[in-house]
Amino acid sequence: MIVIIVAAIVAAGGIALAAWNIGYRYRKMIGERAIGSAEAEAVRIVEEAQKTSEAKKREALVEAREEIHKNRTELEREIRDRRAELQKLERRQQQKEESLDRKIEALEKKDEQYNRKISEAEEKNAQIAQIQKEQIEKLEQISGMTSDEAKEYLVRSIASAAEHDAAIRLREIDQQLRDDADRRARELITQAVQRVASDYVSEATVSVVPLPNDEMKGRIIGREGRNIRALETITGVDLIIDDTPEAITLSCFDPVRREIARITLEKLIIDGRIHPARIEEMAEKAKKEVEATIKTEGENAVFDLNLHGIHPELIRLLGRMRYRTSFGQNVLHHSIEVAQIAGFMAEELGVDPALARRAGLLHDIGKAADHEIEGSHVAIGVDLARKYKEGPEVIHAIEAHHGDVEPCTLIACLVDAADDISAARPGARRENLEAYIKRLEKLEDIANSFPGVEKSFAIQAGREIRIIVRPEELSDDQIVLLSHELVQKIEAELEYPGQIKICVIRETRAVAFAK
Repeated sequence: MIVIIVAAIVAAGGIALAAWNIGYRYRKMIGERAIGSAEAEAVRIVEEAQKTSEAKKREALVEAREEIHKNRTELEREIRDRRAELQKLERRQQQKEESLDRKIEALEKKDEQYNRKISEAEEKNAQIAQIQKEQIEKLEQISGMTSDEAKEYLVRSIASAAEHDAAIRLREIDQQLRDDADRRARELITQAVQRVASDYVSEATVSVVPLPNDEMKGRIIGREGRNIRALETITGVDLIIDDTPEAITLSCFDPVRREIARITLEKLIIDGRIHPARIEEMAEKAKKEVEATIKTEGENAVFDLNLHGIHPELIRLLGRMRYRTSFGQNVLHHSIEVAQIAGFMAEELGVDPALARRAGLLHDIGKAADHEIEGSHVAIGVDLARKYKEGPEVIHAIEAHHGDVEPCTLIACLVDAADDISAARPGARRENLEAYIKRLEKLEDIANSFPGVEKSFAIQAGREIRIIVRPEELSDDQIVLLSHELVQKIEAELEYPGQIKICVIRETRAVAFAK
């Protein structure tokens, strides 16, 4: 059994060895076949690579030859262009040289001509000098004087004529000074005759605002004077801050402006917040208060005279006359006085006293608007009375109270007489103040006549006018021209003592609100 098993094992081992030998030979045969196939493939790839490289080499050679040919062509073209340009420059240079040669030849010819003319001129000058010398000798022989004696005679003659002209001029100046002295003397006598005139002018053109303490002056002036400049610009009033303790003086010929400035300043002092924006706000409030006062004054005048049916606009104009003077006389008080006098005389004559008072009160109504409307106060008053439906007798009384037309009714005669009585009584009128105010008003009217001017203020008793222009209409250069044109117009149309300073202000503001 064991032998059988051993024999079986040996037989199996022989079979296995034979199988391995067969497998080994088979694998070797397959490997040799694969190697041969790979070598053939490699040979093929190498041959194809050689063919491809030779083709690319030939293409590269062709491209290189084309590039060389192209570059050679461009270089030849550039060389031709350069040669053409050089030839052009050479021709131009040659032309310039030829032109320069021609100019040099022309200059040489001109130089010869100039030298010849100079020689001729020298010869002529010599001849002229010789002729002058001969003429002087002949003149000396004729006159019997030497040239020095003739010069001395001429100097004496000129000096004598100059002394004569100077004497005439001195006499003219002396006569002018005498006339000015006479006129000034008459003014001084008139001022002396008009009692308390200087006090009245002071009261009519100056207001004093009391201060709680002197520290308030510094706050009103502000940093670098910005507050006082803003206050003067907005109100058109001159602020005088001097050594007077706890007081500031407001100076302005227009009582309405001065009253607005006074109320504005008092409000600012009470409020304590003083800066340009607050000043502008308070000025608007003060303006509204003054307007309310004007309305109240007109209503009081109508109520005191027991008149009815007068148009509200006429009542407002009557209130404005509270701040208007005529030859130093308050126009509203004068109108009330004329109305009362005319009413008294109408009662004595048996005429309607209410109609007489009405005509007397309205006879100078044109003076409330003569700053805004062209024409005399009589013509303006007639137009206003017609506009607001006053009766024909009142209109005729207004038209006739200065003799513009002949009075045709008894009411017109009474109003004319009452006007003369009120104006002619001693101390009623002062002509100097009226002329002064009219001069300042004329100064502002001249400034307002120029385009681009928003508003103007005559300050410093008419020695300065401040003009505020609209910045969108006038530039900085244009306001310089405006100031010179204004100077010429003032000098041509206005008579004034001393000199007037023209100050044109152009201001642009940008306002924004942070929320």
